[in-house]
Amino acid sequence: MTIALILLSTALVVAVALLAAAAAGILSRIDGATYPAALMRGAAVFAAALTLACAITAAAAAVVG
Repeated sequence: MTIALILLSTALVVAVALLAAAAAGILSRIDGATYPAALMRGAAVFAAALTLACAITAAAAAVVG
């Protein structure tokens, strides 16, 4: 049960990070950025979303355990 919950939450976090990265890339492209610049902005948002998820997980683990 615990393994399934971990895998489900990991998949959810990655899916949300991908959606945020896609939205950032599309919005920057609409704003007039070139394709490489839009890709870099999307990648930065993806990395930031995963970093935030790791920080929240670490903080929650410190509180619980």
